[in-house]
Amino acid sequence: MEKLVYLILSRTKDKFDMVYVGDCQKTDEKSFFTSHEQFKCWLQKSGSEQSLYLAIFPMFEASDEKRHNVIQKILAQYKPPCNVDEISEPKPDYVVRVSEESDKDSEESDKPE
Repeated sequence: MEKLVYLILSRTKDKFDMVYVGDCQKTDEKSFFTSHEQFKCWLQKSGSEQSLYLAIFPMFEASDEKRHNVIQKILAQYKPPCNVDEISEPKPDYVVRVSEESDKDSEESDKPE
């Protein structure tokens, strides 16, 4: 496996729930998933190894940054339970400012009549 984003899914009847999302630079290890630090969490969330499924999104030409962006979008949207430590609250790309006029308006409305 080389340069990809992967999802660990748990299947219950006909429903799949996302348990974990990660990326892989390159590996030839057959035990890549079973030796993963979150493997116990995957088992706990799925109930058994037979309920675990793997989905792979190859990104051979993508940069590390592009893969990271894909993962961040998935984390923000789906909040997989075994990624809970990696989920960061998105910060808005805007700032709310209060104008001086609205300050005066609020002061005037606070005055008793």
